[in-house]
Amino acid sequence: MLINMNQMLEVAKQNQFAVGAFNVADSNFLRVVIEAAEENDAPAIIAVHPTELDFLKDEFFQYAVSRVKNSAVPFVIHMDHGDSLASIMRGIHCGFSSVMIDGSLLSFEENIAVTKEVVDVCHKIGVSVEGELGTIGNTGTSVEGGVSEVIYTRPEDAQEFVVRTGIDTLAVAIGTAHGIYPKNVKPSLKMDVLEKIKEKVDVPLVLHGGSANPDEEIAKAVEIGIQKVNISSDYKYAFYKKCREILASTELWDPNAIYPECIEAAKEVVKQKMTLFHSIGQAKVYRQENTQPWRQGLS
Repeated sequence: MLINMNQMLEVAKQNQFAVGAFNVADSNFLRVVIEAAEENDAPAIIAVHPTELDFLKDEFFQYAVSRVKNSAVPFVIHMDHGDSLASIMRGIHCGFSSVMIDGSLLSFEENIAVTKEVVDVCHKIGVSVEGELGTIGNTGTSVEGGVSEVIYTRPEDAQEFVVRTGIDTLAVAIGTAHGIYPKNVKPSLKMDVLEKIKEKVDVPLVLHGGSANPDEEIAKAVEIGIQKVNISSDYKYAFYKKCREILASTELWDPNAIYPECIEAAKEVVKQKMTLFHSIGQAKVYRQENTQPWRQGLS
C-alpha cells in the first residue's frame, strides 16, 4: 500500500514507534527493503536521493510504485534531500508520495522561502513535505554529503520554521552524520537539544544520518519523539561486504547466484533497525485503522 508521509508518521506518532527510511540505489536494495518490511509486517519508507534517481532513471519507479501499491504493508516513496523545485517535481512525476527539500545550507530566511515554495506546490496535490533545519555531518563515506561541522537545530528556530513553512515533518540536527563513522570517531547525539525541540514543535521529527550510531542512542531518540530514521550506509555496507566475500572466493558471475546471499545479509540489518525503531508488527495498525491508499493529486 502506498501512502504519504503524513499518513505514515501520524500513526507512528500515536503509537510511539519510528519508521525507517532506507535509501534505495538499485533493484536489489528495493527488494531488500520491501521484502524485509513484508516479512516483518513493518511499515517502511523507500528513500531516493537525487543522485540515486539519476542512476536508476524515472522508468524504474513505474515498477517500484506498482510493487508497493500491491503490498499489504504500508510504504512511502520519498525524495531524500531534494535540492530544488525541479528535482522535487521530478520525484512527484515518478509517483513519489513524499518529498524533502533541503535548504539547510541556506540562510534561515532563504531556507524558509525555498521550503514554503515547495510546500505550496506539493500540498495542492497531497504530497507530504519534509524540511531541514541545522546541518548533518559528513563522514566522507556517503554520496549524500554533509558538512565538516554540525550546526545544531535551535529549538526556537524550529518552532518558527514549522509555523512559517507549513512543513509536515522536520529533519533536525542533533549530532549525526551521513555515512559510516571512521573507527576513531565516536558519535554522540545531543538528546537535550532533541528534547527541547520536541517541546517546541508538534510535527513528526526526522533523524538523518542514522547509520553507525550506537543502538542505545537511536532507541533513546525514538523514545523522545523521533518518528523517522534515515538509514543508508549500514545496510548497503552489509550487502557489499557479503558480495566481496563471494566474489573473492568463487568464480561466479550470474547475478542470481551472487546476489541472494547479499540480499539476505542486508535484510538482517534492516530487520535489526526495525526492531530498534519498534516498527516490527506495526503494519497491522494501519490495516486496523483502515488507512486509505494515497492517490496522487488528492490531499
